[in-house]
Amino acid sequence: MAVQPVPDRNHTVTPHLVIKGAKEALDFYQRALGAELEGSFESPDGQSVMHAEIKIGDSIVMIADEFPGTTSPGTLGGTTVTLHLYVEDTDALFQRAVDAGCTAEMPPMDAFWGDRYATVLDPFGHRWSIATHLRDMTMEETAKAAEEFFKNMPEGCS
Repeated sequence: MAVQPVPDRNHTVTPHLVIKGAKEALDFYQRALGAELEGSFESPDGQSVMHAEIKIGDSIVMIADEFPGTTSPGTLGGTTVTLHLYVEDTDALFQRAVDAGCTAEMPPMDAFWGDRYATVLDPFGHRWSIATHLRDMTMEETAKAAEEFFKNMPEGCS
């Protein structure tokens, strides 16, 4: 039987998070985001996660501890990446994540682009946006809504 170039359970892009404290993160993501642990293996000394996979909704996220050549947001002092989750209920997952220990960055709101949207920062330095799609909009409708949004934004915010 031929091997698929993209495994059946993966999508074309699969996030691979480097985390200082990957064992704790695996437990945390299960509590905070409803992740399911698909599998994990540790270094020979049992001190580090060499590779693990969790499933959130229909998507796989790979996780590993820091190793030479990889660095976590905690070591870097922040992240430039946001992992975006589409879910049935933004408010419920946002509250679950905050209750589990995420920092609320942006509480749930109805965003101009048609989603119920929120962001949290997890204790390991990774940012997650949480959204529920509310309405379909064309690019033109979205651009007009963005123009209105920014026109009414208070001075100094952008």
